[in-house]
Amino acid sequence: MAGYISQETIDEVNSKTDIVRIVGDYVPLTQKGNDWWGVCPFHNDKNPSFSVSPEKKFYYCFSCHAGGNAVNFIMEMEKLSYPEAISLLAKRQGIEIKYSDGGRPQQKEDPSAKLRSEYTELYNRVAGSFHYMLTSTDAGAFALDYITRRGITRETIEKFKLGYSPQDRHWLRKFLSSKNYSDSFLDGSGLFSKRYPDIAFFSDRLMFPIFDRKGDVVAMGGRFLRGNSENSPKYLNSGDLPQYKKGSTLYAFNFARQSIRDSRRVIFCEGYMDCIAYHQCGITYAVAPLGTALTDEQIKMVKPFVREILLSFDSDEAGQNATRRAILMCRRQDIPVRIIQLTGAKDPAEIMLNFGAEVLTKDVELAILDSDFLLSKLQVLYPKDSPEGKKAASMDFFEYIDALQSDVQKNACLEQLCQAFDIDLEAARKDFTNRERREQGVHRSTKTENRVRKGQPELSRIKLTAELRAVLTAVTDNPSFFQKMRTQISVDDLDDIQAKKLFIIMEECSRSGAFSVSNILDRCDNDALKALIFQSSQAYSNAGDSEAVIAQTVESSILYIKKTVLERRRSELLNRIRRLERSALPEDKTQLMEALSQKMELDNQIALFKRM
Repeated sequence: MAGYISQETIDEVNSKTDIVRIVGDYVPLTQKGNDWWGVCPFHNDKNPSFSVSPEKKFYYCFSCHAGGNAVNFIMEMEKLSYPEAISLLAKRQGIEIKYSDGGRPQQKEDPSAKLRSEYTELYNRVAGSFHYMLTSTDAGAFALDYITRRGITRETIEKFKLGYSPQDRHWLRKFLSSKNYSDSFLDGSGLFSKRYPDIAFFSDRLMFPIFDRKGDVVAMGGRFLRGNSENSPKYLNSGDLPQYKKGSTLYAFNFARQSIRDSRRVIFCEGYMDCIAYHQCGITYAVAPLGTALTDEQIKMVKPFVREILLSFDSDEAGQNATRRAILMCRRQDIPVRIIQLTGAKDPAEIMLNFGAEVLTKDVELAILDSDFLLSKLQVLYPKDSPEGKKAASMDFFEYIDALQSDVQKNACLEQLCQAFDIDLEAARKDFTNRERREQGVHRSTKTENRVRKGQPELSRIKLTAELRAVLTAVTDNPSFFQKMRTQISVDDLDDIQAKKLFIIMEECSRSGAFSVSNILDRCDNDALKALIFQSSQAYSNAGDSEAVIAQTVESSILYIKKTVLERRRSELLNRIRRLERSALPEDKTQLMEALSQKMELDNQIALFKRM
């Protein structure tokens, strides 16, 4: 950009911009008198304290005191510099941008803004090349055949600019260098290997361009199609870039935004193909996180537009765990949640391919409340006819109740829990109120409260049990250590709640091909657990232990957990045997003999572990 944007252009932009329409693209507004009112997008608010004056062309929040004109609003919402915001609004109004050496004393062009613009231009060009490779070359024919066999139409391929990255990993560098891009610029683009900069990061993959709000390509995702799947993750995704932050971007949001506004709902689904399937079936308010777990920032992107969020993650264990985590995050932001339960397949793409749009649409229409979903899962996990089962289910469901923002909702859900597990309501209320005191033994001190408010993790809140220490041993940069652990134990084998959470996070990272300490930390929402993960990782790094030593530690941890599971089962079996011994019923005598036989087998297994 040469010189400064002229004062004439700035004045024309300010005079012609309809601030109500601009703000209304991000915040639902209701007219009261001469002004418009809505919920402030700049802080976590429930009440419509945010006003927009069309006469003054000004917005103001009476709660957090944020205010300004349309340019300021666009700068905040889109994270743009002043010149970028003026240029965006001028483009929307069809205003020609004029430059002058004088005019408003405006900042010189921000170098970071210039870099973002240049990389966005690069990614748009590369996405166009990959799209051509997929749709118009023999090299991409097999990828095109794959995607069409998955039920994706040519119209959808065009809409989402799907592409194919060539098998020749040197092609992209040569192609871009011939277009006069500098080596240093390409090195920082995220399109090439950091260790071998001549080699493309994406090769021989089906490509999914990632768009920003405006519809520009800012990043890429690539799906593995052929070769040795053990050596290649199913999906590769761009990391954070000057023009792209994955935790604050949603796939297909540019396509879905208007539909989200119109329907006042959004579907969060698991990945690119699921999101595309929803759109092709006419359900155009679907979006997806980008190679990571759902983030608070992504939820905030849709919060101003929606009355409810629908979750559509895979039906396998990791997908269900991701569903639970997303429910809690949405509820903490005071957004109602429903769960889509798919009919006859594990994901929307399979539903579309095998059953068609009608079945997928019906599944969406029949989405159930999140409380009903969680309670149905707990009824499978925990026996409702035993005190231990009632307690375990209660403690599990209390985390959900804790996330609710309304006392009326909390009370209603406590009643739901009590009805589902035949629990006395007053007893449940007491347990809910006092659970932290029972778990920790002491209340937080005022000093501790202040430290937590300041963002300092309260490490004493998490007891480093032997089980948690065992799981922490698998938190290293080598995914093979966790792969070994997950083949021999499951999350249900763990009793410590923090160990369970960490195991689930590690499983999610492993499934997405993004297993690393940084990604594990990124998915963890507990500061104290984060600190323990960091300390554990640093301890291994500082010790300088070889992979063989760490692998042996992991093996010992696996054995410990398996032994603990056996001992827990033996304890439960002993309680059952004592109960059956007191019974005079003939059928209980038969069950007693079976239980004694099971105890002998467990004793033998435990004895074997003790010799190892």
